[in-house]
Amino acid sequence: MINELKEIYNYRQMLVSVVRKDLRSRYKGSFLGFLWTFVNPLLQLVIYSIVFPYLLRNNQENYPMFLFVALLPWIFFSSSLQSSTSSIVGGANLVKKIYFPRIILPLSVVCTNLMNYLYSLIIVFPALLLTGVTLTLNILWLPVILLITFLFTLGLSLILSALYVRFRDLEHIVGILVMVWFYLTPIVFGIEIFPADIAEIISYNPMVPIINGFRDILLYGQSPDWASLSYAFLIGFIVLIIGIFIFRKFERTFAEEL
Repeated sequence: MINELKEIYNYRQMLVSVVRKDLRSRYKGSFLGFLWTFVNPLLQLVIYSIVFPYLLRNNQENYPMFLFVALLPWIFFSSSLQSSTSSIVGGANLVKKIYFPRIILPLSVVCTNLMNYLYSLIIVFPALLLTGVTLTLNILWLPVILLITFLFTLGLSLILSALYVRFRDLEHIVGILVMVWFYLTPIVFGIEIFPADIAEIISYNPMVPIINGFRDILLYGQSPDWASLSYAFLIGFIVLIIGIFIFRKFERTFAEEL
């Protein structure tokens, strides 16, 4: 893992350049351009805020913000997984022609989506204040929760991007799994709506303490549950180590497979 960090550091300018290019090209040629960074989550917020409270009789207090502070990190997570899956194949020309740490490709996808999340905070903070939420000093824990989310997301992204080079059906499978995962994470509902035995099983999902952590510091103004976040960090770290191992193993044949 130390070697990977050294390589990434040595090629940090390339990483920055790729992230900048992705951010610039993502909405290039569209009418709203960069504003889509805010419009997409806002549209999802409007749809979910109408469907779940009224059609399904969800009486959660300040439901739009309950949903919003959880939906945005989920978009970061799910978008990273889906986009990074094809990142090596998408960068086939680079992989075949020049040497660089291949890990840069999935890493740049995760970093790009992280930047999009950070930009979305421009909307989150004013929205929280306008709906009567008091921001406290516990908001300073946000970088810690983001780091845990980043490690877990990157680990899965490395695994998926490496496997996809050899197994092209994986992209479709990931889309289905992410959709199922969404409904097994307390984003549109609190985990308390599930029966106790099912809720206990769902709580092993690492995204549960992560999403709850975002709600704790942003919506409720309280310190996150460090015990559950430690569990999420441990899982994220293990997944990252496994991801690096699998990526390194498959990396040797990337050029041949592509």
